[in-house]
Amino acid sequence: MYKTGIGFDIHRFEKGRKFILGGIEISYEKGLIGHSDGDVLIHSISDAILGALGKPDIGYYFPDRVQKIKGIDSKKILEKVLEFLKEEGYKIVNIDNVIICEKPKILPYTDKIKANLSDIIGIEKEKIGIKGKTTEGLDKGNYCACLSTVLISKK
Repeated sequence: MYKTGIGFDIHRFEKGRKFILGGIEISYEKGLIGHSDGDVLIHSISDAILGALGKPDIGYYFPDRVQKIKGIDSKKILEKVLEFLKEEGYKIVNIDNVIICEKPKILPYTDKIKANLSDIIGIEKEKIGIKGKTTEGLDKGNYCACLSTVLISKK
C-alpha cells in the first residue's frame, strides 16, 4: 500500500539568527524566526510524512506555546515523526522538495543537505529531491518557504 503526503512551511528572516536548512547551517546574513530553529525544509518534510499517515501537523505535537521546546533542533521533530512512520509499519519511498527564497541561492548547498537528510531519515540521497526557486523578485524576499511531497509504502 502506498500513501502520499504534502507539507508546507514558511518563516520570516531576521538578522542575528542562524539560517538552518535541512539540518545544516547555511552561510547568510539572516536566519529564520521560529519557535524552533526555523528549519522550513525539515518542518515541511515532517508535515508531509504526518499527512501521509493521516496525523495532525507538527504544531499538534510540538506546539509553539510550550516554552520548554523553544529553540528545539528541528532534527528532533523529524526523528519523532519517523518514529510514527516506523510504528505504523511504513517506509519512505521518496521525498521531493521545493525551497522558495530570493537569497541565498540553494543550489550550492543541495548535496550537503541531501547527505544530511539521508543520514537522518535513513534513505539514499537519490531518493531526495531538492530544488531552489525564487519568486523572480515579486516580493522583498524576507522569508524562506518549502513545499514537500512524500511517498510512503508498507514495509
